[in-house]
Amino acid sequence: VGAERRDVVKFASTLAIAGAAGLLGNPSPSEARLEAVNRPDLLPDEPGKNVIQIEKFLTNGQAKRLDEKLKKLEEATGFRVRVLCQKYPQTPGLAVRDYWDLGKEDSKDDKYVVLVVDQFGGKGNILNFNVGEGVKFALPNVFWTRLQGKYGSIFFVKENGIDAAIESAIDAVYTCLRSEDAYCVNVPDAAYDLQLLK
Repeated sequence: VGAERRDVVKFASTLAIAGAAGLLGNPSPSEARLEAVNRPDLLPDEPGKNVIQIEKFLTNGQAKRLDEKLKKLEEATGFRVRVLCQKYPQTPGLAVRDYWDLGKEDSKDDKYVVLVVDQFGGKGNILNFNVGEGVKFALPNVFWTRLQGKYGSIFFVKENGIDAAIESAIDAVYTCLRSEDAYCVNVPDAAYDLQLLK
């Protein structure tokens, strides 16, 4: 129960930090006051969307292809990967937990990843991952740190665009979870991903 409660608190903290960083710049930990946000009115009426764009970082075609890719990944592996594009303070916050049925204390399914994409006023890494405990064996914490550093940096976004950052990050997760070992510590190269499509 303690581990599940930590997951819920961590999930809420990730969403709150993602939002607070955009509003407050980069406050020191002692100055940061995390306000929980719960705006279900910002979520789509249609249930089951894997990609939610409060802030439109992807074209409609990109979002649709990504949504379909994530559905196939879930069907093949059981891992649920979701994407939330937002610009604080326009965020559904904790409401996504209910919409996607994630990170709840009574839930036994902890095989999920939520990618929260937020520009934070152009001052930080745009990719933030909330990872369920059931994913950490396949993709340990070091993988997420490396993935965030490779595709979420200001430099990558400036050179390639936010849409490329999102798609590249999801492609890396997809490649690792669909690989023969279903395990990664390092972020796979794009060329490796293309070889899997043959």
